[in-house]
Amino acid sequence: MPIVPDKVDWTNWVPKDKATLLFVIEHGQILLIEKKRGLGAGKINGPGGRVDPGESYEQCAIREVQEELCITATGVELAGELYFQFVDGYSIYAKVFKASGFQGTPTETPEAKPCWTPLEAIPYDKMWQDDVYWLPAMIQGRPFVGKFVFDGDEMLWRDVRIEG
Repeated sequence: MPIVPDKVDWTNWVPKDKATLLFVIEHGQILLIEKKRGLGAGKINGPGGRVDPGESYEQCAIREVQEELCITATGVELAGELYFQFVDGYSIYAKVFKASGFQGTPTETPEAKPCWTPLEAIPYDKMWQDDVYWLPAMIQGRPFVGKFVFDGDEMLWRDVRIEG
């Protein structure tokens, strides 16, 4: 049965996967990645990935940044939540984190190529279509919850609530 974008029962919704995103923001710049494989390959995004069994969301966020960029994020704090439903039936819930610093040197890996970007020049046209609706709130330190329905790369529906 196909997913009807504005008819998702978010109250009883259960994601197939749980994941994280983590954005390092320092000196007026944000550390983004060019995703090289997996969901979102070819897009610009923040580092992140799926939560392993027994792992907290914050542990996952830090681990994924280590795996994708060879750095350890510091000053990590929860920034918001994202719910994604795809019309093909796939679904994913993500907690988004923001970090104020890191240890190490951002390094390209088989998964990701690091790219520092000025906060005023974020390439939203190369990112998932939902990012423009919540990333500015995250940068401003305003908590958010976003719910989205996608058909492949195309966003069909959104509901974004930003505090403050």
